[in-house]
Amino acid sequence: MSRTETSTVAVASQTRAECAVISLSGVTREYSGHAGTVRALDSATFSIVAGEWVAITGPSGSGKSTLVNLLGCLDRPSTGQLTIDGADVSSMAPAELDRFRADKIGFIFQQFHLIPYLTAVENIMLAQYFHSMTDETEARSALDRVGLGARAAHLPSELSGGEQQRVCIARALINNPPILLADEPTGNLDAANQGIVVDLLRGLHNAGHTIVMVTHDPEMAGLASRRIALNHGKVFCHPVGGGPVVRLGR
Repeated sequence: MSRTETSTVAVASQTRAECAVISLSGVTREYSGHAGTVRALDSATFSIVAGEWVAITGPSGSGKSTLVNLLGCLDRPSTGQLTIDGADVSSMAPAELDRFRADKIGFIFQQFHLIPYLTAVENIMLAQYFHSMTDETEARSALDRVGLGARAAHLPSELSGGEQQRVCIARALINNPPILLADEPTGNLDAANQGIVVDLLRGLHNAGHTIVMVTHDPEMAGLASRRIALNHGKVFCHPVGGGPVVRLGR
C-alpha cells in the first residue's frame, strides 16, 4: 500500500470513529443462574456511524437479543464501554437512562406492542407523553407520513398487520430520535405489507436516520449498508462496501 493510500485509510478510520453514533468497546454481558454464568455477548467492539443502515444477523441463541437490549438501553454491559450519541450509557443511573432512551432511540417491534384500547393516534401520543408533552397535531402528522392519516381513530384490532407496523414506525419517529432500532420489522407481514414497510425504511434512511435492524431475512439484511453477524456471543462485522468478514470481537 502506498503512503497516500495508507494516509487515506487512516483518515477514513479517524472520521468513522468521530462520526460514530454507537460505539462498543470490549462490551461483555454475562448472566448468572443455577447452571453457572452464561456469556451472552463476548467482548464486542464495533461502531455504527450516523446515517448508517446496519443489519444484525445470526441464529437463535447467538446474542442478538442481548445486543439489541444493550443498544436500546434496556440493559447494561457487565464490562466494557457502550457510548451512544456521545454519551457513556454504561454507568448512567436508571432514571437518567430512561430519559436518555426516550430522547435518543425509537423502537420498531415485530410484535407491534400497541395498546389495544387506544386508537392509532393515541398510541403515538402515549410515546409523546413519556418523552415530554402530547401534541395531537404532531401525532396526526406522524400518521400522515406513513400513509395512515385516515386511520387515526381506529383501534389496533381494526388495523391490518401492515397498518399496525406503520403505526409503530410513526410512534418511533414522533420524538425525532437519532437512532431507529427495528427488531424483525417485517417478520409478521405478508409480501405486500413488507414492501410498504421496506419503502418507509428506505425513505427514513435516505433522510439521514441511523437504522439498526435485527433480521433473519437475507433479503432484508441485503438492504442494509453493512451487516453485523453474531455467533455464540461473538461479533463478526462486514466492512462498509462489502469485502470479507472481519471479526471485531476477541
